[in-house]
Amino acid sequence: MADTVNNAVTMEKLVSLAKRRGFVFQSSEIYGGLSSAWDYGPLGVELKNRVRDFWWREMTQLHDDIVGLDAAIMMHPRVWEASGHVANFTDPLVDCKNCKNRFREDQLPEDNRRARRCPECGGPLTEPRNFNLMFKTHIGPVEDEASVVYLRPETAQGIYVNFRNVVQSSRVKIPFGIAQIGKAFRNEITTKNFIFRTCEFEQMEMQFFVKPDEDGRWFEHWKSERMAYYAKLGVRPEKLRFRQHGADELAFYAKIAFDIEYEFPFGWKELEGIHDRTNYDLSRHAEYSGKDLNFLDEESHERYIPYIIETSAGLTRTVLMILADAYEEQEVPGEEESRVVMHFHPKIAPITVGVFPLVKKDGLAEIAREIEKGLREDFSTFYDQGGAIGRRYRRQDEIGTPYCLTVDYQTKEDKTVTLRFRDSMEQIRVPISELSERIRTEIKAYKRVGS
Repeated sequence: MADTVNNAVTMEKLVSLAKRRGFVFQSSEIYGGLSSAWDYGPLGVELKNRVRDFWWREMTQLHDDIVGLDAAIMMHPRVWEASGHVANFTDPLVDCKNCKNRFREDQLPEDNRRARRCPECGGPLTEPRNFNLMFKTHIGPVEDEASVVYLRPETAQGIYVNFRNVVQSSRVKIPFGIAQIGKAFRNEITTKNFIFRTCEFEQMEMQFFVKPDEDGRWFEHWKSERMAYYAKLGVRPEKLRFRQHGADELAFYAKIAFDIEYEFPFGWKELEGIHDRTNYDLSRHAEYSGKDLNFLDEESHERYIPYIIETSAGLTRTVLMILADAYEEQEVPGEEESRVVMHFHPKIAPITVGVFPLVKKDGLAEIAREIEKGLREDFSTFYDQGGAIGRRYRRQDEIGTPYCLTVDYQTKEDKTVTLRFRDSMEQIRVPISELSERIRTEIKAYKRVGS
């Protein structure tokens, strides 16, 4: 078993690994890059898609009271008036008159706010002015006020405006939820920490509709469910915590709100929000649209506008959390170089199985190719026949491949291969005919080793 060398994960290490191994690239890099925009490379898109699919399965397939939705990015502009985004979705901005740097006033240190001095150069700051975070564009050939639309700043409103459609078409009964994954856009002034805060991001949201007098019970239920979700992802529990919103930061629509925070390399930051939004959203859309958004309970014959318990997580932010949580540097007994290993849960690892011939000659490569092709039906695979076997293992460790199998001369004799486990580096012999079933069993029983 390897020993930890340096478990201090830094953003510099993660960004370097992400580019070197094809997880995340700077957008438009050959043109100097675009601030706050990132592209997901071959491994990054696989990781992101697997996290997305893991959440979707958890929130829909494993619940008989949650259905899915995919609403449009551009919506009627009245949606954002009803939701309060046009009037309230703003940041207070100040500029330094000397160095011209721009800051969010509410994020300045208290001394700088009080003295009205720039934290960078000490120069005087302008008076704060509100800046709306929504991206505005136009639809149609004429750019005037009548053609204004917005890129959605959140996915939740698409769920609320489809509430009546879902009830009528799906015959769902309260309590029930609607889940959605999709892009959202916010014209953030301060973007930093790699993919943590960007102007373009993806949200994974579920809105759960309940009776008005049952919101407290369901809020506690979803708090518990959402924290348990991260345990299923294999995230270290000591890196997670709840933080309740204080009265001074509670959103105007919320009755109570908690964040699930993760200890990133740059500190404890929000990973997911759980909010009791009361009946604010449906009430506002009923008012602005003139449509009846009451729910009729067929058993009690009650009519009411449901309360909403929201769970809202960032997909791209979750990917960064997964990268940070998985990263480890280890000393390997008998070897000069330490190894970097990414402890991805096998269910979300970009590559599940690496397949290697010990050497390229004597028919071993052909056998390995056939095995790799056979495993593709069930797993994400990668074939590699270049370099020493130890270096091939290290390359797969660094991208988080949980299982590697090697075809050697014994394979030709007894039709077995060496199956190697990423976390423990243990190796066992497994018959080729049993490989798929053995790997499935290992994935189901996986518990993280190391760190």
